[in-house]
This record gives sequence, C-alpha cells and structure tokens, in this order.
Amino acid sequence: MLLLKAFVLGIVEGLTEFLPVSSTGHLILVGDLLRFSDEKAKVFEIVIQSGAMLAIVWEYRVKFARVLAGLARDRAAQRFVGNLVVAFIPAAALGLAFGKLIKASLFHAVPVALAFIVGGFVILWVERPSARDGRRARIETVDEMRWPDALKVGIAQAFALIPGTSRSGATIIGGMLFGLSRRAATEFSFFLAVPTLVAAGAYDFCKNRALFAPSDLDIFAAGSIAAFVSAFLCVRWLLRYIATHDFTLFAWYRIAFGAVVLLTAFTNIVDWSAG
Repeated sequence: MLLLKAFVLGIVEGLTEFLPVSSTGHLILVGDLLRFSDEKAKVFEIVIQSGAMLAIVWEYRVKFARVLAGLARDRAAQRFVGNLVVAFIPAAALGLAFGKLIKASLFHAVPVALAFIVGGFVILWVERPSARDGRRARIETVDEMRWPDALKVGIAQAFALIPGTSRSGATIIGGMLFGLSRRAATEFSFFLAVPTLVAAGAYDFCKNRALFAPSDLDIFAAGSIAAFVSAFLCVRWLLRYIATHDFTLFAWYRIAFGAVVLLTAFTNIVDWSAG
C-alpha cells in the first residue's frame, strides 16, 4: 500500500512540477487524502522532485552537455551557469532562513488553497489581453539573459516558498513580467529547477535521514521513477502548448481547485488531516 502511495505521489509530482499549478500544493493535498502526510512523507515528497528534475536533464541533455564541455572557455556557457547560480540564491537563502517556519505554518490544506486562488488571479492579471498586447519581450531566448534578468527571476522564485504558489508559475510569470518571452521564461524555469530541486531534496534528506531506513529505498525508487516519466511527458506537452496558448487555462484551474478545497474543508466533506 505504501508503494502504491509513493507511485501516485510520484505521478502527481511529475505532472505538476513544471506547470504553473504548484507541485508542492498538490502533494500536500494528495498526501492528506492518502493519509501519507507525516514528517517522513514531507521529506519523501521533496526528495522525489529530483526524479522530475532528471526529466529536464534528459530533455535538454544536448544543451547541458554543450555547457559542461564549454564551461572552461565558452563565455555563453559560463554566463548560462552564472545565471542559474544568481537565480538560485534568493530562494535558497530565504528557504534556509524561514523554511522551518513556513513548513510549520503553511503546509496545510487551507493556506495552500488560498495560495492556489491568489496565484490564479495573478496569472489572469498578467495574461489579460491589454497587458499581453502592451508587453513586448526583449529577451527571446535563455542565452540572451544577463545576471540582472536572472536575479529578478530568482526573486520571483522565492515567492514559491509559500506552498500553493508554484515554483514554475512564479518563475515563468515573473520572467514574462521582467521582459522574457513566454518560451524563454518557461525554459529558464525548467533549467532553474535543476539546482533548486537537487539542493532542496539533498538538504531535506540529509537533515532528516534518521527518519529513513534501507527498506525505504523501494518507495523512493517508485516515486522518483513515476515522477521522471510523468514529468518528461508533461514537459514535452507544455512546450507544444505554449507555442499557441497562454496560461489562462491554468489560472482558472488553480481558482477552481482552490475553491473546491476550501469548500470541502469548511463543510467537512473532506477531512483534510493537515488542515
């Protein structure tokens, strides 16, 4: 039964990590429904994000290989890595400072649902026709970014420390507001996921390794493999989707999903155990 829960959570993680709908929020809520929401489960949910991250590494393996090969002498490769480092710092610093407080206060159904709804309205505001028509991208590709652009996206990512906000949503929408094209913002969000998810997973696992035993390896394997496969399919789909669509659909999904959670929480239709 635990293995099945790990597999389900892995699929949820992979399908939501790179969409602007909050993977952490979905994992908290699905974990509540599956009655898999103790401290061990919270660490598990963070660690399996590495499975989703590997989907990005595989999808962009040619670019990553080229960057690694040219890191010693290629200015473009050095700038790319430098941008990732700069963008990673704000969320890492704030996460270390306030992560424990955030987990204790906000990793519950009602705060997550509220963040879903607020985030949905933010996306609708950014994607409103008048704003879209008046906004002209000055950065069409990730390779055109400079460190101030990366820093702005990194600050936007820090808002995703609030569960239900969405790391990908914050970086993509923030990137678009700061002048990145829709595709550049989406791809930089993908790339920024690599150091962010690896660092978060490694830090949480090392800090809480006493909660786990060698017998838990199977649930990590099941969750990570499910996250990898579902994330890979989702990334491929999202890149095709954004070529002809905006993010309005995800905004309405967030608002509807958050409203349902609030309704079921306040009417006791669903016992959100962490709520």
